[in-house]
Amino acid sequence: MLDELDRALVHALRIDGRAPFSRVATVLDVSPQTVARRYRRLRAEACLRVVGLADPRRAGRTQWLLRLTAGPHAAQGVARALVRRSDTAWVHLTSGGTEITAIVETAPGDDDHALLLRDVPRTATVTAVSAHCLLHTYRGGPTVWPGGACTLSEEQQDLLRPPTPGPAPLTPPAFDAADRALLAVLHHDGRAALGELAAATGRTPATVARRLAQLRAEGAVFLDVELDPRLHGAGLQALLWMTVAPARLDRVALALTGHRELAFVAATTGRTNLVATALCAGPADLHRYLTRDLAAFPEITVLESAPVLRTLKSSGPVPPPPTRAPQ
Repeated sequence: MLDELDRALVHALRIDGRAPFSRVATVLDVSPQTVARRYRRLRAEACLRVVGLADPRRAGRTQWLLRLTAGPHAAQGVARALVRRSDTAWVHLTSGGTEITAIVETAPGDDDHALLLRDVPRTATVTAVSAHCLLHTYRGGPTVWPGGACTLSEEQQDLLRPPTPGPAPLTPPAFDAADRALLAVLHHDGRAALGELAAATGRTPATVARRLAQLRAEGAVFLDVELDPRLHGAGLQALLWMTVAPARLDRVALALTGHRELAFVAATTGRTNLVATALCAGPADLHRYLTRDLAAFPEITVLESAPVLRTLKSSGPVPPPPTRAPQ
């Protein structure tokens, strides 16, 4: 479990993943050396990571939630194959280890839909496939899970917040080659130094700093913090697939964003048109949430819950295994 300083540091990074340690230290009333030391320890021991991500609409990409069913002996191999792909994120093993869920990003054009149209159907070990287009995300992405951001006071949060994103242009320009190079580095390390970003983009550090600030202010780029939710006391994670009448969908989804238990809420295509990720202390806590909180919405006519057994990939690429030093 995280101690009070760990939780405060994680909360600070969720507010601004690139906040200088000196500013974080001032807000937390500790030394910059202490903040840097805690950050390195959390990276090494808890796999904490800040990841830079592009808004899918600005990048011209569509997100799909893929559900695959495979035999118990084949599911892990299929899941690991999805992990290795550059177009996937949030790869989970659920439902007793026989179902895999993953988010897949596609761009316009048949060639960019290879995973949905060709690769998966040709995998003999997969017995069922369904793909749900993410139509609107109500919580997730730049909107963080409240359970992981409840340590700092409002005054402390105000001192850390980056500039508020302004209204996006009606027709936002596409990312250019330098922007894509910038995002490639941030996708691996959202706190990469300006010198590293400048080397990757061919721009000066000052130009990179201005461009990154602009993209973040527009909401075109945001920073995510990866950390096992169990370290926040959420011992059970479950995917919730719900069916809501279209006329009530928006109202129900907006109401669910007020639930502390939910880290992700999105409208999708398909028979189950609303999906959420619940983070609970344990089975009893999930049972209470399902039978009391969600039961208060008669508009939810179908509810399917699938406990997550393992998360094999989060929002960023999986780092390669460490190489052994020569004997």
